[in-house]
Amino acid sequence: MALRIDEQVIRGEIDNCERGRVVGRIWLVGWSDPVVLDLAGNCWRDLAGRKLEFVNPEPKGAVHQALKAEQKGKVGDITASRKVKVPDVPMEEIGEYYAAKKPFPWHWGNSLYLEWFSVLNGRVVIESANFQLNIVGEVAWEMSEKEEESQRLANEQAMVGFMDTLADAVESAEGEEDNDWDASPMSEEEADRMLHRNDILTDRINARLERESIDCDYDRIIKEEIERLSGETKEPNIEWMEEAMDVGEEELSLNMEVFGVEEHALSERARELTLQLFKAKREGQWVPDGAHEEHPAAYLVESVAKAGVKLSGALDDVDWPPSLDNCAMIIARLKRARVYLDDALTALESCREQQLIDFGSIGVVAVEVIDIAKEADSIIEELRARLKEGW
Repeated sequence: MALRIDEQVIRGEIDNCERGRVVGRIWLVGWSDPVVLDLAGNCWRDLAGRKLEFVNPEPKGAVHQALKAEQKGKVGDITASRKVKVPDVPMEEIGEYYAAKKPFPWHWGNSLYLEWFSVLNGRVVIESANFQLNIVGEVAWEMSEKEEESQRLANEQAMVGFMDTLADAVESAEGEEDNDWDASPMSEEEADRMLHRNDILTDRINARLERESIDCDYDRIIKEEIERLSGETKEPNIEWMEEAMDVGEEELSLNMEVFGVEEHALSERARELTLQLFKAKREGQWVPDGAHEEHPAAYLVESVAKAGVKLSGALDDVDWPPSLDNCAMIIARLKRARVYLDDALTALESCREQQLIDFGSIGVVAVEVIDIAKEADSIIEELRARLKEGW
């Protein structure tokens, strides 16, 4: 669930003149000082390399105290070119048109859409077609079509990756606590159980955010769910639970960096395949407007993207061969990537049966998905051998 603050915005500015970084300030109703943005990533092509100022002609309401004044994290979709239907009548009159079964008058307009993933507030969104927009200053740089494809892929993966990173932080803190009393490497079964427990934690946090909406306190929810899970698991020593939020902020901050990550060849292949699929889906119009989210072609692209996130989390920035202590967790994460790759193959078969994608494209994608899956299996077997031999 996103924290939406568009109504409370008085004015603001965002600046993407530095590649790979978006900074800005947003003034809100009832706040004497602006919210400060410092985000990794880039805007869409219409705002990349530019500074945008915006003004809300009718600010109202108050922002919940859960919103933090310093917003550090990662960009989501940031653009001023989304096309939306803007009513030509007051909102209170739309209900009358609907009751009379008459279409209300409207026109197409550009909507400002600012989305980011904050270390402390999760997903935050500002969306409005009513703001006054103004590009100021010179254009610092232009984004290429290929760069935009890469940025959109990063945005698509951000939601999945954000909660994965939170789980990683909990796992990291738990691992540090475990190492104090047990010097033996974690087993594959223990790693599977740890990730399963983190899945439960992530699902519960998401459910709370959905249920409590804007009136939620992000920090409080995470701490309460960590304590709840601790009580249920009856851990004999749960200091890692209490420390998880501090570790979480540090881990999230590190993982929000977009540069300096040593990408593994297999996760790079998955990323490149996802980029190709996003482009092919858009250009080939694989998914019609209004299609269900489980449309086979959409499910195909989503599954490959999620597999790429899991592969990246397992393999990127890992010295090879990995330490014995790290083998079990890499195996557990690779097994999760394999599930998504299997889902992608199932979606491809549905696309073939329903003739949603041309046969040639299906064959090329299937071969690459199978090759990535086989390579993941090979790495899993290599690491299992390391654990068995203890070297």
